[in-house]
Amino acid sequence: MNTLLPPGWPRPRGYANGVVASGRTIFVAGMIGWDAQGHFQSDDFAAQAHQTLANIVAVLKVGGAQPHHIVRMTWYVLDKQEYLAALPSIGRAFRELVGHYDIAMTAVQVSALIEDRARVEIEVTAVVPD
Repeated sequence: MNTLLPPGWPRPRGYANGVVASGRTIFVAGMIGWDAQGHFQSDDFAAQAHQTLANIVAVLKVGGAQPHHIVRMTWYVLDKQEYLAALPSIGRAFRELVGHYDIAMTAVQVSALIEDRARVEIEVTAVVPD
């Protein structure tokens, strides 16, 4: 995997502008912050983000991938301010569970998620090299 950074552009903080990768592609559906039994343990944004990332890692493992294979991540959040306020906790969870920032990422505020208690939903694409 190689990141894409046009000449003269500042390096983005916490993500990559683009990523080039080849290999076996794994698409992870939108994951939310409930546990393996489908129960929310918290309504706190940071706690749900941590659980969501852990759920992503679990799905990747079943597909023979690891967090460092993630090339694309899309975050859907209900409240931009809640997301921004939780960034320090999200950063800690991200470093603990994913470990790297060379991922093309997008974050979007949405009006609702399908599960009423969900505060965040994250989709991932991973590429396992040949």
